[in-house]
Amino acid sequence: MAYQTVNPANNQLIKAYPSHTDADVEAALKTADTLYHSEWAKGDISQRLPVLHKLADLIDSRTEELAKIASQEMGKLIEQSRSEVKLCAQIARYYADNAKQFLAPVTYKTELGDAWVEHHPIGVVMAVEPWNFPFYQLMRVLAPNFAAGNPVIAKHASIVPHCAEAFEHLVREAGAPDGAWTNLFISSDQVANIIADPRVQGAALTGSEKAGSVVAAQAAKHIKKSTLELGGNDVFMVLDDADLENAVEIGVKARLANAGQVCTAAKRFILHEKIADQFLAKFTEAFSKVKVGDPFDESTTLGPLSSKDALETLTKQVNEAVKNGAKLHFGGKPVQREGNFFEPTILTQISRDNPAYFEEFFGPVAQVYVVKSDDEAVSLANDSHYGLGGAVFSRDIERAKKMASQIETGMVYINWLTDTAAELPFGGVKRSGYGRELSDLGIKEFVNQKLVVVRQ
Repeated sequence: MAYQTVNPANNQLIKAYPSHTDADVEAALKTADTLYHSEWAKGDISQRLPVLHKLADLIDSRTEELAKIASQEMGKLIEQSRSEVKLCAQIARYYADNAKQFLAPVTYKTELGDAWVEHHPIGVVMAVEPWNFPFYQLMRVLAPNFAAGNPVIAKHASIVPHCAEAFEHLVREAGAPDGAWTNLFISSDQVANIIADPRVQGAALTGSEKAGSVVAAQAAKHIKKSTLELGGNDVFMVLDDADLENAVEIGVKARLANAGQVCTAAKRFILHEKIADQFLAKFTEAFSKVKVGDPFDESTTLGPLSSKDALETLTKQVNEAVKNGAKLHFGGKPVQREGNFFEPTILTQISRDNPAYFEEFFGPVAQVYVVKSDDEAVSLANDSHYGLGGAVFSRDIERAKKMASQIETGMVYINWLTDTAAELPFGGVKRSGYGRELSDLGIKEFVNQKLVVVRQ
């Protein structure tokens, strides 16, 4: 597996990185395991939290530098890269401020006597992370596990090695001990061997359904905890009483942010028949005004896909969807310029027997469906292999809340796009994975919730 930085705006190779050897892996495991058995992991949590504060400050002070690395390496618009970097600092600071409270003992009432649950680290965690949010994905794993006392070995995506390297350097500069966070440029076989190693006690993956299945199977084979955040086919419901101008504006952002390469991006637009034509007309107009171009140009509103492979995959998906009966309402093909650009695209009239109906389109492609009722909207939303996020737009909040409760998904936002924040749990159901990251739930995924009882 070649780790390379290739600018997706022009496909120019910038730098290649050597892979780590099995000897490097063994050294990393030994260092991480030694750290886990040290006072760093076993001692008071207060000794670890200042490092997260320092890390947050370092990231804030280097927002522009880090943003440029991400935009050059995976094509994210520069302002979106800045936002991602700032979010990383917020997550680090959030756990620095709240982890001690989250991991404090919890008392339980029982006739047996005094009882409480303590929270302890479990050991080394193997993290496998994707390229679409190359800093944020790493911070989601680092911050809670660092606070809890779990060393992490990380395999980042092969197309963002500069981001992986920069992140590791920041963690070290913040004062983290050797082994707390180790970046390895390794193969999937080496990942499997690490998960199997008795010194490793958990695996966390964000990525494709295929990769998640492999990691989950390996973890289960060796009876180890895993968390998975996989694909999504999120709905963006617009009801007949919605504020259309607002729904369109947010809908465009929800589909095109990060060039549509977001697991929680709005992918299936479910429109009530009474407003469907109006919404589609306004939505199409907004797509027509998108400016495709250089991600470093502040006026660009749609950058490139992350790689040539991503462009080829998306092109094939759209062509197959049309071949199987979908109507190409707008866009539908690669942009004729250097780099991996794809037109903002709208597909309609997608039948259930069309492969596109169940697929995740990881790019700027919106699917539009029209329904006659709330029940039909919920039924369509739930007719999916995925269940990550979703959105409901309505002026009637009680109506929207009722629908939100019926949608089979890990997250639902009302009158807003599926979003993320340090204090909110993130994760899904069905083939979107299991477990939660961020918030108080995320920090407890890889801890030993140990019961202690004093018999009276």
